[in-house]
Amino acid sequence: MENLRKQVQGNHHLLGVAIGSGLTAKYAEEGGADFLLVLNSGKFRQLGRSSFAGFMPYEDSNGLVMSFGSREIMPLVKSIPVIFGLNATDPLINLETYIEYIQFMGFDGINNYPSMGLIDGKFREALEESGISYKTEIEAIRIAHEKGLVTIAFVFDPQQSDEMANAGADVIVAHLGFTSGGMLGAKKILSLQNAKQEVDAMFAACDAVRGDIIKMIYGGPVKTPVDVQYMYKNTSAMGYIGGSAIERIPMEKSILELTKAFKTTGSINEDQLMVKMLDGITKHYDYVDFVMRYIAEHYKEPISLDDLAQVAHISVNHLSTLFKKEIGIGFKQYLVQFRISKAIEILKERDLPLFEVAELVGYKDYAQFSKMFKKTTGESPKAHTKMK
Repeated sequence: MENLRKQVQGNHHLLGVAIGSGLTAKYAEEGGADFLLVLNSGKFRQLGRSSFAGFMPYEDSNGLVMSFGSREIMPLVKSIPVIFGLNATDPLINLETYIEYIQFMGFDGINNYPSMGLIDGKFREALEESGISYKTEIEAIRIAHEKGLVTIAFVFDPQQSDEMANAGADVIVAHLGFTSGGMLGAKKILSLQNAKQEVDAMFAACDAVRGDIIKMIYGGPVKTPVDVQYMYKNTSAMGYIGGSAIERIPMEKSILELTKAFKTTGSINEDQLMVKMLDGITKHYDYVDFVMRYIAEHYKEPISLDDLAQVAHISVNHLSTLFKKEIGIGFKQYLVQFRISKAIEILKERDLPLFEVAELVGYKDYAQFSKMFKKTTGESPKAHTKMK
């Protein structure tokens, strides 16, 4: 904890990595991670399954973490803390005895995962009625703190933040939900703005208890370095913990794109546009250029002028008027023409079923694609294909 606090005092942001394999652990340490979290969902991710599997009765959660953590992770990691993801509500363990066992096995601390904080609704009510609740996770953090272990607490609202701080948590992590991959650009920015408000409330609650708590963020819409930078600029976060964002999403993306690269060429990197969107549209280019660039990078996805107007912080009517005045046609017509021109390019270069071409340019409904194609070009997609 002294080392972590020194980094924070030196204005360095902390990075924790939730891992599921020795390979990830090895390179996360080499890449500069400050600590590792051994979580059951990490192992399921490495098996090609969803993180949600960590909440299902597919494995003994604590047994799984102990097994791959002690055999696969601990022998590899040389210089940074390894944190045990403890299923504190497991009814088959004595909490104090099991935490002593975790310490005996050489782990440096605990984290409350899987957590009741990610369960809601009637299922949450039923669990709490049977005595399975988040309060047990708070108790686990208290016991581990008293035994001198590093305690990293996932919290999901201000009250939990307050309670974990009082229990002695060294690190409070504002958990924003499971990491969401593939979010649409404009929707994502709006989600980040909402996440900021949640983070502010949770951090304010723990600050009111103790001033020495390290504050970090995890999950939800925060999944790229650009997203994390936004949170650093706009909240008091001192660090970030990445699971899917570091282990799953980059692996999926790199394998997918590399495989496709052997079949075709061309890729789009949206990071620069995202940076400009987060920093503020008017700092970099005018509103109309922003809309055109956004369409060029996201034409395969649903696009709403309302969302773009919110990101640009102007009214949708004003943005619509500006766009039509400069381009000569309305936003919807421009979007249709852009998508149809992309479809024509694809038809020239590749021999694909027409419904696939429609999906590649943002039309899930082939009938709508055919209608727009004919309206734009004067002929149906089928007739155009025959003329090639």
